[in-house]
Amino acid sequence: MKRLQMTSADLGELARLVRKVEFFAPMTVGQLEMVLPYILLCEYPAGEKVFKQGAGGDAFYIVQKGKLSVLVSKGWFTSSEVAKLGPGDFFGEMALLSDARRSATVACLEYSRLFVLMSADFKFVLRKNPQFAAEVQRIADRRKFLDQHEK
Repeated sequence: MKRLQMTSADLGELARLVRKVEFFAPMTVGQLEMVLPYILLCEYPAGEKVFKQGAGGDAFYIVQKGKLSVLVSKGWFTSSEVAKLGPGDFFGEMALLSDARRSATVACLEYSRLFVLMSADFKFVLRKNPQFAAEVQRIADRRKFLDQHEK
């Protein structure tokens, strides 16, 4: 993984993509403006793992460019692909709120560029903005409720 300098075009695309992320969609423009400066742009070569199943959740990702595979281990030596991700897709948002272990491995099938928000930076923004933190908690609680009732 290599950190890249974001251009104004990248920032515009990030602002557009983040509005499509269910987790961020209910947030006001002002709330999003608190978070956007903390989002990084990183590139990953083909074959690199973004994170491994069982690792601590420390970041949230939005795919700007590339294709990625989501793999779940079924045992010591076998895993199955449960999803493919491409531009505009996102993953790892629950890492922004909990330190739960990763439930899958995400690997780059080709050269990829990802917008990355580290959970430590997100939690820093929450600590500085109690109203924003309360809204984020409401969103998270709703998502957990929906996830539990869809199973």
